[in-house]
Order: sequence, then C-alpha cells, then structure tokens
Amino acid sequence: MSLLERIAQYFGGGEPDAVALLEQDHKKVKALFKEFEDAEDGRTKKRIVTTTIRELIVHATVEEEIFYPAIRGAVEEDKVDEAEEEHHVMELLIGELQKMKPSDERYDAKFTVLAESVKHHMEEEESEVFPEAKDKIDGRALGATMAERKAELEQRNGNRASPRKPKAARRRQSVEKAARV
Repeated sequence: MSLLERIAQYFGGGEPDAVALLEQDHKKVKALFKEFEDAEDGRTKKRIVTTTIRELIVHATVEEEIFYPAIRGAVEEDKVDEAEEEHHVMELLIGELQKMKPSDERYDAKFTVLAESVKHHMEEEESEVFPEAKDKIDGRALGATMAERKAELEQRNGNRASPRKPKAARRRQSVEKAARV
C-alpha cells in the first residue's frame, strides 16, 4: 500500500485535511521524542535520531514549500516568519547531530534541545497558527497537495534521512552567498 493510500485510509478514504496531516506528523515526532527519553543504548538512540531527523526534514520541507506559502496572508505574517526561523534552528541542530555519534558527550543533550525546540514550535502551530489558518484555506485541496509531496519526498529519500535542506535553509544560503560577493 502506497503512502498516499495509507494517508487516505487514515482519513477515512477521503482527502486529508492539511492541518490534520501536519498534526499527524506532530504526533509521530512527539512519540519519537518520548521513545528517545526511554532509550538506554546507543544503537537504539541512533535509530530514533535518524528516524526523527528523516521525519522532521520531510515535514519541514512540506511546510516550507506548500503550507507556509498557502497561509501567508491568511495568518499574521509574524507567525509564519517565526515558524520559518524555528525551522532554521532545527536545521542547525540536525546538522550538528548528523555529525555526532551516540557515544559523543553531548549527543543526548543536543537531541533533547532539538526535541524541546521542536515541541515548542509544534505547540505554537497547534494553538495559534492552525486555528487561525483552518477557516481561511481549502484544507482538503491543500492537504492533497501536501500528501502527494510528502509521498514523493519519502519515496525519493528511500526512507533515509535526507541531506537535502528545507527550502528556507537553501534560500538563506543563497542570500548569504550573494551578500558575500
């Protein structure tokens, strides 16, 4: 069964709502954070970190390419800007974690800081951004587009953590590179 078919089945056979799709991702990542807290050995922690990073990269890419542009203007501009900056912080922490081993002194602390930052981001989205956007967007059409992109990213990445950075990070690098010239 393809990812799109699983998503449709999860949503009762219909098109997934954009907000519900993002909230589903949030649940999955929160469960991974909890699993890490309970993990005791390095091999298990590495597996959880790798899975979490893959989930976060796909989720952030879908948000930055599709969801945030769709809600810009429908919600306060500052909320979207802040969400993108929180993604930037996440990307920095992910980059550092990808260079580390579970035996490194600050591996657990680095992942814990990532988890706390991402949980804060999810809480703000769920309590402020999503309620404000929900009635101002076509959640079904947007959800279908997002589900399709998510499936594409997961298939392309072979369910591995992607080295590809979300759009905001690539855009920032281009701007920073141009500024140095």
